[in-house]
Amino acid sequence: MKLTARSAGGYEVTLTAGTHTFTADEPVPVGGDAGPSPYALLLGALAACKVMTAYMYAERKGWPLETVEIALDIQRIHARDCEVCESDPDAKINLIEGEVAFHGDLTAEQRERLREIVDKCPVHRTLTSETVIHTALVETV
Repeated sequence: MKLTARSAGGYEVTLTAGTHTFTADEPVPVGGDAGPSPYALLLGALAACKVMTAYMYAERKGWPLETVEIALDIQRIHARDCEVCESDPDAKINLIEGEVAFHGDLTAEQRERLREIVDKCPVHRTLTSETVIHTALVETV
């Protein structure tokens, strides 16, 4: 999967992924609020992956999952403020917190299993694993 981004003036960015084109921007007063911020897009990718993963799992199990709702928030905190963090207490970390609701005629056990499953989606795994990003400079004509 390849995504391209091109500046569209100010902080506005046009993103293209396959046949889909969309806009990202910073909110006012920094940008023009022409689209979601980069962090909103990141949370959107994570939420979408979790929803899709829940549907795939429920479909495979034959469970009556109707809709999934996920709310996510991201913030930077000191590691000492995180109950499950083992890093330097003075370090700053990114904390993503969320809530999920599964709608449908599901048992409590099925809902709990789906809650466990959404934390195994590929985007969640990418964000919680070691990731290497390399950006190469390309010469322009």
